[in-house]
Amino acid sequence: MDLTELRENFPYLNSGKIYFNHAATSPLSKRISNKLSDYLIERGSGKIDNYPNWLDAANQTKQMLAELINATNDRIAFTDNTSNGINILARGLNLKNGDEIILNDVEFPSNVYPFLNLQQKGVKVRFAKSDKFIVTAEKILSCVTGKTKIISVSAVQFLSGYRTELKKIGEYCRDKNIVFCVDGIQALGAVNIDVEEYKIDFLASGTQKWLMGAMGFAFIYIRKEIQDKIIQSNVGWLSVNDAWNLLDYRMDLKSSASRFQTGTISMFGVYALNESLKLLFEFGKNNAEDRILNNSKYFLQKLIGAGFHPLLENFDDEYLSGIVSFKHHKAEDLFNYLSSQNIICAVREGVVRFSPHYYNTRSEIDAVVAALKKYFNR
Repeated sequence: MDLTELRENFPYLNSGKIYFNHAATSPLSKRISNKLSDYLIERGSGKIDNYPNWLDAANQTKQMLAELINATNDRIAFTDNTSNGINILARGLNLKNGDEIILNDVEFPSNVYPFLNLQQKGVKVRFAKSDKFIVTAEKILSCVTGKTKIISVSAVQFLSGYRTELKKIGEYCRDKNIVFCVDGIQALGAVNIDVEEYKIDFLASGTQKWLMGAMGFAFIYIRKEIQDKIIQSNVGWLSVNDAWNLLDYRMDLKSSASRFQTGTISMFGVYALNESLKLLFEFGKNNAEDRILNNSKYFLQKLIGAGFHPLLENFDDEYLSGIVSFKHHKAEDLFNYLSSQNIICAVREGVVRFSPHYYNTRSEIDAVVAALKKYFNR
């Protein structure tokens, strides 16, 4: 699949809009719209209860997710959002008074509140300090004490786009018997994550951003050794083996990660993610990552040439992702101006954030930089 064919999957491009906000919510592709339309017709007037069809799609989607992160599909479970995914780990490990968790002060709240909630049990949360919206692996590991039980980080930091050194942290955690948790939502679909190479114990990710799926649908990866340590707080009829033997109420939990899928999940979410992943794999996940990183490098160069100072200015390529951003005292006004020019980005904490995806082009980046120049030359 070439770039022209890829771009034909996104009808909004015909409107002239430049959408650089995939770090918030991605547009749905034509494939997803068609699939969900077919599903609605089937539910309304076709084979209304087509459970086998959905089950096949769910299993296929898990297999693609497993391939995406270098796992096996039995280690994948669906959930509704990143926070509830992380809560499975936070509530399940039975941490005690005096145990410590290390986060950092530029984490998105989804990766904070599930752990802060454990303070009521006497668990201490330590925050590594950032510098100019960036926190390094060294800063995070410097917070470790003999009481550290979990380190949880975002694979890509949501403000700066800084790509965390997951391998360095993962190897340290495995050596020290610390659980390593990763929020993957700003990475997956943009930059590759290998849970085996990076020694990740637990990963949670929504699907509405770089994975270009539906809102309200997410997944977790959990290493078997960590699953065996979890005291499962929520259990439902689909958590157990032989679930369709409906009146045999044996508490026989599945050995796979599917035990955390307590009941019916979103078929909209499954079908949307299924189609999005198919598109990604047809284009090639490595090709997609290359395009995204090359776009980011080009964008950074153009911004620096125009007199801006991106948060990742002068950083090596290994720290780049799909997010390109800069802080500005007129961030909100700049956002409104760009919106009036049909350019969609985001403002978070005074940071103007752009997040073009693998189907976006350098000509679109040029148009955005030209609009920025025009704003300051008015």
